[in-house]
Amino acid sequence: MKPLRVVKSTFVPINIENIDTDQIIPARFLKATTKEGFGQNLFRDWRYENDDPSRPKPGFPLNQSQYSGEILVAGKNFGCGSSREHAAWSILDYGFRAVVSSFFADIFKNNALNNGVLPVTVSDDFLHKIFQQDHTTSLTIDLEKQTITIDGTGEQERFEINDYKRTCMLNGYSDIDYLLSIKPEIEAFEKAGN
Repeated sequence: MKPLRVVKSTFVPINIENIDTDQIIPARFLKATTKEGFGQNLFRDWRYENDDPSRPKPGFPLNQSQYSGEILVAGKNFGCGSSREHAAWSILDYGFRAVVSSFFADIFKNNALNNGVLPVTVSDDFLHKIFQQDHTTSLTIDLEKQTITIDGTGEQERFEINDYKRTCMLNGYSDIDYLLSIKPEIEAFEKAGN
């Protein structure tokens, strides 16, 4: 995984609640066993008419040229539904480094963290303020400080994240990488006979 410390970017707003993992990446695209290529099918059924990539739905934010960036902002209860790691893969492969919502399904949240996508949980009020911004407004997500800022207004909110997962995200560690990073301490503990 790539380390993540600060993401400063414009954002793509999808102001829809209860976005489930089948909407994020439809089940028919789950046959691949590597993480590459899933971004092209992110929100596939919402992006295209009759599953035809040559017929994008103009009203969907991913098809609107004014929206871009490394941050996806979604309505409450993002990532609900079935447990599929492919949802996090598709978000990362599309180019998003962070997803902002006022609530995440637990399994999606853990899958995102394990794959280098930072889920940022904000209050309903702060989420509403983000959705009120125009497409030129950027957000700054600072993982070290655990803050998210609406750059156009200066409004800021703190978000929570598990300390272990925060350490992994900051350093780009998988669970195995983390264990390897503390190998000397593990060996010292073993030698001490503890």
